Amino acid sequence: MCGICGYININKEKIGQEDVLKRMCDALAHRGPDDAGTYIKDNVALGHRRLSIIDLTLGHQPIFNEDSSVVVIHNGEIYNFPELKSVLSGKGHRFRTNSDTEVIVHAYEEYGEDCVRHFNGMFAFAVWDSKKKTLFLARDRFGKKPLYYGIFQDRFIFSSELKAMLEHPAVRKEIDLRALSKYLAYEYVPSPYSIFKNIYKLKAGSRLSLATEGLHLLTAEDVAGKTDCYWDMDFNAKSDMGIRDAKSKLIELLRESVRKRLISDVPLGVFLSGGIDSSAVVAMMAELVKPKDIKTFSIGFKEELFDESGDARRVADHFGTDHREELLDPKAMLDVFDDILGILDEPFADSSIIPTYLVSKFTRKHVKVALGGDGGDELFLGYPSFIAHYLNRYSPLFSPAARPLSMVLNNVTGSSYNYTSLATRTERFLRGLGFADKIRHQVWTGSFIPDEEKKLFLPDRGPSFDPLDIYDITRDFYTKMKDADPLDRASYIYIKTYMTDDILAKVDRASMANSLEVRAPFLDTEFAEFTASLPSSFKIRNFRTKWVLKEAFKDRLPEETLNKPKHGFAVPVAKWLKEDLRHMLDAAFDKKKIEREGIFDYNYITKLKGEFLAGRKDRRKEIWALFMFEKWHDRWM
Repeated sequence: MCGICGYININKEKIGQEDVLKRMCDALAHRGPDDAGTYIKDNVALGHRRLSIIDLTLGHQPIFNEDSSVVVIHNGEIYNFPELKSVLSGKGHRFRTNSDTEVIVHAYEEYGEDCVRHFNGMFAFAVWDSKKKTLFLARDRFGKKPLYYGIFQDRFIFSSELKAMLEHPAVRKEIDLRALSKYLAYEYVPSPYSIFKNIYKLKAGSRLSLATEGLHLLTAEDVAGKTDCYWDMDFNAKSDMGIRDAKSKLIELLRESVRKRLISDVPLGVFLSGGIDSSAVVAMMAELVKPKDIKTFSIGFKEELFDESGDARRVADHFGTDHREELLDPKAMLDVFDDILGILDEPFADSSIIPTYLVSKFTRKHVKVALGGDGGDELFLGYPSFIAHYLNRYSPLFSPAARPLSMVLNNVTGSSYNYTSLATRTERFLRGLGFADKIRHQVWTGSFIPDEEKKLFLPDRGPSFDPLDIYDITRDFYTKMKDADPLDRASYIYIKTYMTDDILAKVDRASMANSLEVRAPFLDTEFAEFTASLPSSFKIRNFRTKWVLKEAFKDRLPEETLNKPKHGFAVPVAKWLKEDLRHMLDAAFDKKKIEREGIFDYNYITKLKGEFLAGRKDRRKEIWALFMFEKWHDRWM
């Protein structure tokens, strides 16, 4: 795993400030502490930081083709590179290394921009074609690896993380209020937006080809419009196989996916939470290598409500893995809070990044690569909100007329430290009533709703508060799937939004901050496409989520693991904000500070804070999202 960055002087001015590229690379050192490399020629500068995983000796980047006219910098892994290397060698391409990155160079020569269709992996890369004077950027199908880009002062600038772009003197830090509004609604900044104006994320499964001629006529928004989606999940091609064949195929494909992800020249292990997804990955590994050689890692918490260490230990004992666990108290999470704020160069309100960071830090002490269970919930309908979608087809309450009732009931559900309590889940469910079906999904899972945002922003500062504007990304994905099965549609929306910009972003930032590579077998292209071919009735049956996955592993995993309810990597943010972090909360919402920033209405923030602290209403999500924005603002603005 690595970090990439670079820029092109659109006005063809030669690169004169090599220290700029060095600063950009240094900002990504955590992503690649083992090696660094640069390419500077004429008006093009490319930088790379390397975490050495495959071909430790010859895998230095940038990597070139035979005549050095094509150069690539790459972050990620191409899992099918041995097969591609064989094919390309047969077509006359000459390889100098055993690195998967070199496959990208020759595949680009052979297939052009369609090279990405041949890659099975997690990647973000940049190819500079000096003959065509073209820069080609691409990101993997699910967006496991990040890539930002923007245009400032005749400079096209790109990087794996915002913090590296900010090292370029041409970049201006100006908050995009549209992106901020979406952050407050989604709890993360959804693609293609970034928190800053004129900086965008390349969307998952997309590519971007830029000829430098004429680039000076384009804005960053123009460039965003030129991106091309080369792959998408297809839920239309349904399989007619029965449950027995589906279970068999599921095991076959997941085993092969795990096998591909065991390729490494350095030690690797597994994140083991004790849930069905990570446990299934361990079960497949146990069929491929000796169980005693499997290194499993988990962390536990002294607060029983948030602890899953016993579940992980059960699975480890079942297979006889080399298991390591670390038991933490709340202080351990609070001790790394400042580190977390340094990781997050965009506002991010998923508090599970804290335990994800800690398990990454713990795991990195022993291995350099870890497999995880990411993607299982999205592919097999594992989240509680999918049950809400399941209920949707039966409930007569889903209409605008239900909104007044929902608001009354919402006000009496109260507040609790227990994020899984009936009151909390009821409040989440009720707040979606009365919203159009096309955006209800995001209302269920997000923080601020449009009416609340309208009160939060100062009158002359906020963007449009039309729900269809705030939730336009969700709406567009819904529209694309409007004729699909409702549960397939919900799965698709989750994959395109929450999984890409929350779950995968969280794992990438937390693991790479510790120089650890994390691989996701569930997000293998062939495996994911197979799950999309299965009917939703195979995934939720009689209110039991992940049904076919649990059936497939019935004889491979302990019964307690199969019946374990969805837990999630949760932390007690409500308790923290009322106790350990109370002084930070008060400072973040200080009257002079809020008024100086000139974005939000201080009186409305005080009202929300009062409701939360008094326990009159469960406002933990809204308060945490606002708190994390203010902490981000303090650090980065």
